[in-house]
Amino acid sequence: MGSNTPSETQNPDHDHETISIITMDENRLQSIQQKINTPPKILSKTAGRATCSIFKVPKSFTDVHGDLYQPKIISIGPFHHNRPQFQMMEEHKYQYLGQLIASTSVSLPQLLTAVAPLVGKVRECYSEEIDYDDQEFLEMLVVDGCFVIELFRKVARWEAMNESDDPIASMSWIFPALLRDLHRLENQIPFFVLQCLYDLTCGEFVDSKVSLATLSLEFFNFIIQRPTDIILQYKDVQPKHLLDLLRSSFITQELDPKDLSNQNKAPSGHVVPSVSKLRQAGIHLRPGKSESFLAIKFKRGVIEMPRITMDDFLSSLLANCVAYEQCHKGHSSYFTTYATFIDCLINTAKDVEYLCDKNIIENYFGTEAEIATFINNLGKEVAFDVHQCYLANLFDDVYAYHKNNWHVYLATLKYTYFNTPWSFISVVAACVLLVLTILQTLYTVVPYYKK
Repeated sequence: MGSNTPSETQNPDHDHETISIITMDENRLQSIQQKINTPPKILSKTAGRATCSIFKVPKSFTDVHGDLYQPKIISIGPFHHNRPQFQMMEEHKYQYLGQLIASTSVSLPQLLTAVAPLVGKVRECYSEEIDYDDQEFLEMLVVDGCFVIELFRKVARWEAMNESDDPIASMSWIFPALLRDLHRLENQIPFFVLQCLYDLTCGEFVDSKVSLATLSLEFFNFIIQRPTDIILQYKDVQPKHLLDLLRSSFITQELDPKDLSNQNKAPSGHVVPSVSKLRQAGIHLRPGKSESFLAIKFKRGVIEMPRITMDDFLSSLLANCVAYEQCHKGHSSYFTTYATFIDCLINTAKDVEYLCDKNIIENYFGTEAEIATFINNLGKEVAFDVHQCYLANLFDDVYAYHKNNWHVYLATLKYTYFNTPWSFISVVAACVLLVLTILQTLYTVVPYYKK
């Protein structure tokens, strides 16, 4: 009777909490304070400024399709500088520098002197702190910049380039790799550095008034292949770098800024269904006539999408432009919006096959399944505001049309009874049979009533 029950037993360890006090030694405190006082290097303060335009691609993007962001044969700028795999082209950079100097009246000291005042401004353009000292950094800017300019000039005189012993022209695998490497986000130097060097060395291009922007777009036109009048529209632009120039050249006047916000109503934030679901609702897709694949339109149940050629270059360009828009402060989101739109359209290889059949996608990329996988990955880890994009109203209009029951009924009728010639013939035969049956009944019944 006097024994304690288990609930009444007291554990002396629970009578009070044991507090252990950990004291930091002086060295540890100094280490913490030093880290507080040390500015970030991997993602420096410059990355949050509008002046910063060249970024290391976020790991969340590289985990999905990292090969699209990494240069393969040449390093431009500090992020991949001095890596062993680029040694072959590093040697050719100095050869091109010598050829550029030999073809102009400009000396190497003059080139270095012209770019030297820009070094501090250039450092502000990179998202990471540049560890190279000013002299090494200056040399890299001049060598890389002069290589790009001399390459563009040689390509503009392609026949003369082919007649020389230049392996970049004679070996067919090098030139396509350069086309891809020179537009990668991590592989850039600021355009104002290129412009400074071009103004000093442009030589014969002064007489023909070829701007650096035009010369650059003509270089990439070997693979994009757009009309000359389109290229000349951007002759006076001053982009951040070559990737930004390419990106800007697709943002045409057709992409009406008024589409960003409707004056009569605010976009409700809906996205579009997949191709298969759109077809079930009677929405058709057909190729548009614009030179820019971004210029998508919707009217009276038809989505017009300009043709896009899916290949290694375009897939890399799309991925790098999306990464650039995601990193650059206050940048417009045209490529991010386009990537989100086609990601909504395409769920399966069948959706890609339909777009290929409609001449909207020209496939040099691989199988339909590979294109579907790439496009679905393109939208991963991307921040996107459907209310503030150039297709906001199109998203809403397509969604509203798709949800209209009348359109769904008509489309269902069409696909059920008129999808093939045989089903159409069957429906016609059934209608004729029904009419004949009614007529036979009338001829049988009417004489009876007359009697």
